[in-house]
Amino acid sequence: MITIKKNNLAYYYLTITVSAWGSLYVASKYVLDKIPVFTVLFLRYFIAGIVLFFFFRKNGSEKIARKDYKYVFSIGFIGYFLAIGAQLAGTKLSNASFASLINSMNPVFIILFAALILNEKLTINKVISVMAAILGTYIITGGGNATGQILGILLSFVSVISWSLMTVIVRKVTQKYDSFTITTYGIIIAMFCTLPVSIYELHVTADFDFVLEWKVIFSLIYIGVVCTAMAHMLWNKSISMIEAGRCSLFYPIQAMVSVLLGWIILGENIDIKFIFGAVFIVAGVLFSILGKKKEILYTESLNS
Repeated sequence: MITIKKNNLAYYYLTITVSAWGSLYVASKYVLDKIPVFTVLFLRYFIAGIVLFFFFRKNGSEKIARKDYKYVFSIGFIGYFLAIGAQLAGTKLSNASFASLINSMNPVFIILFAALILNEKLTINKVISVMAAILGTYIITGGGNATGQILGILLSFVSVISWSLMTVIVRKVTQKYDSFTITTYGIIIAMFCTLPVSIYELHVTADFDFVLEWKVIFSLIYIGVVCTAMAHMLWNKSISMIEAGRCSLFYPIQAMVSVLLGWIILGENIDIKFIFGAVFIVAGVLFSILGKKKEILYTESLNS
């Protein structure tokens, strides 16, 4: 029963995390019209870094062994800088719906990397859950439109592969170090990696508007604190608690939350496709959760 309670807590964290990431698309609407893309990314990490570092110093630091520096750097560079940077660029060069569809492939690659690197089991429950989630995302996004530039599509795939690899690395490292420590170091590394790109972007962006409205400032704070500091910390915490592959099955909920909040806050249209897609996504997640609980109860009954 202890294992089930631990899993339930991880599922709670994951639901908050992917909901926060889903709200990111709505919050970004107020920001990206005023500030260039990679400058928003830098400010996102700068704000998150300040918040995390404050709590990091207050709660005491955990020393990282020199041999593990490469893992921590990989999380910051590959996961937070390369993956999210490629995702933003891919969306810009192709289109949002197709990029979202490719982004829904994250569970597939996370499960594959977890099986290859962490020796996690590739179960039929995971396969069915992934298929249901991807189908749900496909329905919600309308299948996307592949007429965008090839470079944008390739960058979206680079983002998916990079994030999936980072997730597996986090699972490995957080078995040794506290997830809060790993998140803090990763965010700070990503901030420094993003800074030169942001400076170059501002240099070549002639129509940049320095006038910041209160909606933009509030959105930046929300993106930095909630969508980045809190969400990344909870994601890494969840990965430290349960299998990376099982965490990934919550990922497509982002698309559902994004569309729902777009309807509520931005007045965007919502149709029957959203309902059908949401059913598949939720069904996939629930199938995974219930299947895991049955597996745990069965194992405990054999050991008792």
